[in-house]
Amino acid sequence: MVTAIVAAAGKGRRFGAGENKVLAPLAGETVLYWSMTALARCPEVGAVVVVTGPEDLERVRALAARFPRTHAVCEGGAERYESVWNALQAVPPATEWVAVHDGARPLVSPELVSAVIQAARESGAALPATAVSDTLKRSADGVETRETVDRRGLYGVQTPQVFRYDLLVEAYRSAREAGYAGTDDASYVERLGRPVRLVPGERNNLKITLPEDLQMAEALISGPGEIRTGFGYDVHRLAAGRPLVLGGVELSHPEGLGLEGHSDADVLLHAVADALLGAAALGDIGEHFPNTDPRYRGVSSLLLLREVAGKLRAAGWTPVNVDAMLLAERPKIRPYVEQMRARIAEALGVQPSQVGVKATTNERLGFEGREEGMAAHAVATIRRFDTEGHRRDR
Repeated sequence: MVTAIVAAAGKGRRFGAGENKVLAPLAGETVLYWSMTALARCPEVGAVVVVTGPEDLERVRALAARFPRTHAVCEGGAERYESVWNALQAVPPATEWVAVHDGARPLVSPELVSAVIQAARESGAALPATAVSDTLKRSADGVETRETVDRRGLYGVQTPQVFRYDLLVEAYRSAREAGYAGTDDASYVERLGRPVRLVPGERNNLKITLPEDLQMAEALISGPGEIRTGFGYDVHRLAAGRPLVLGGVELSHPEGLGLEGHSDADVLLHAVADALLGAAALGDIGEHFPNTDPRYRGVSSLLLLREVAGKLRAAGWTPVNVDAMLLAERPKIRPYVEQMRARIAEALGVQPSQVGVKATTNERLGFEGREEGMAAHAVATIRRFDTEGHRRDR
């Protein structure tokens, strides 16, 4: 199994934001979100371990929970090599290969991740790199040049860098015993006398170091993109002896009725889930969570909605907003709307301001009006940013 280690513990002194640069906002999310999205879209990556500073653990854990392949979020050290060493102790036991990626490289493509993994499987160690194209000058004081450096054979390296797990552990253990601190993971392996294969990198796989890097990444990610809208509908019969759960909140029906179904029968969340899945052309809720599967008997629909959000993100989609309408005579949901919006937003990994919840009666008409059941409609908008541009320039 390939486990990706995301190094997200650095403060980025040159960035100057006063906080961890991987948590800086980027295209409606954070830098770290986009880095993890690329790994989530790579089928070879089976698990992800994120390492971050102690002061950022809570925020990073909340973000990482949005990605189903996250195995652990662990605390880093004062230096990068200490953080990666900590993460190596936290990988799943089945790990055979490790891909170490900088959390500050949000524009890496899933294709590049796959290419480096394949090269490592053939050679034991691999990294992406681009040949140096600028003329290189050496300066002793940063004011005047002293000489021109021959750039032939020089490469700028990127991440992810991929290694056989036991090789990287051996390299780090040896370096720790000798007090050696390398500048990247490959330097530890090279120190053992082991070559690391070069894979053509991507020019736009830039590392966020300065504020202007963030502006460039914003322009590349936010490109034209793609916007889609989906529609969802669900209906459940009212029955005695069942809980009434709507929008992830348990309510009390005047007649003690609840909604009948295999799960908790949250008609509102089922409509939202179907709208999201439909927008991404990923089928419907019955296809992913069939009522013939005992695993979903009585399950909370909030858990199902989290899984739906994970499936969307694995396919490259981000929820923009959802709007849900409940059709029911009773009970009134207005006192619970804000709580519903908050729970839906948490499940989707968005802000409550991106979630609309409302209700209407059916004026005593139809099955809703006769209080035989409840129905819900939902509309969802999702976005997939244009990542093709930064894949082409390799």
